[in-house]
Amino acid sequence: MHVKTSNPVLKKIKRSRQLYLLLLIPLIWLIVFCYVPMYGVVLAFKQYNVNDGIMGSPWIGLKMFEQFFSSPSSWTIIKNTILINLYSLVASFPFSIILAVALNEIRSIHFKKTVQMVTYAPYFISTVVLVGLLMQLMDTRNGIINKIITLLGGSAIDFFAKPELFSSIYVWSGVWQTTGFYAVIYISALAGVSRELQEAAIIDGASRCKRIWHVDLPCIMPTIIILLILNIGSIMNVGFEKIYLMQNSCNLSTSEVLSTYVYKVGLINSDYSFSTAVNLFSSIINMIMLALANIASRKFSDTSLW
Repeated sequence: MHVKTSNPVLKKIKRSRQLYLLLLIPLIWLIVFCYVPMYGVVLAFKQYNVNDGIMGSPWIGLKMFEQFFSSPSSWTIIKNTILINLYSLVASFPFSIILAVALNEIRSIHFKKTVQMVTYAPYFISTVVLVGLLMQLMDTRNGIINKIITLLGGSAIDFFAKPELFSSIYVWSGVWQTTGFYAVIYISALAGVSRELQEAAIIDGASRCKRIWHVDLPCIMPTIIILLILNIGSIMNVGFEKIYLMQNSCNLSTSEVLSTYVYKVGLINSDYSFSTAVNLFSSIINMIMLALANIASRKFSDTSLW
């Protein structure tokens, strides 16, 4: 006698098939553009040439890694990458939280939406336009910033020609551009704060600052920790486009990072094995930092990625 059995997982998928179909599109994108290219990682251990292809090219072991670390500029590039990322993290991370908390305390819906729109809009400015704006604002002859400096009796400053100013220009322009975007994430988290907790704090006589410190921030702490872990996990990644567009021969000592170095040395010179090796090194460091940040978060709090 044949007994018909039904798989509960298949029944669940069939019942929610529309949602799974919607999920299928980003899943295919993820596989095609993030997982399939991992096949090319073997180039880091081969002397690649076009005629032999990836699998036909000879194995050379860790020669490309040795070539990178023996380069006199390698440690300077690694230092620049880490310092710019740390500077960006320390400078930008608190601002989005402060903005979100401040907007959450505003009672005027019209004013709140206006401020949110104004702070969120810069995120949609393209990198080329943003760098163009920075160059116009800081132009030595016609830039408004130098106009103000000269009116106050100072001398015009060529901001993009000073290596010591490069990191600050890059980071603070990024803070202006992304603060509103990340604030939206925290505002969404603040919307889930229990109204009963707020009312209980008011009844206990807690001031607004104390309600923010003891109610709002602890409630959104899991979101803060997750975003912090993800940011630490990309410590070796600096946006290529913006760095490359802001670079010139004068500020190269502080602006050269891994992504621009790979582009110039690896891709322009068609040394694909070398560029793959440097990118693989960057990815391994990111993975280690992500794991360490997650372990630390799990040890000192109840929140972690896994």
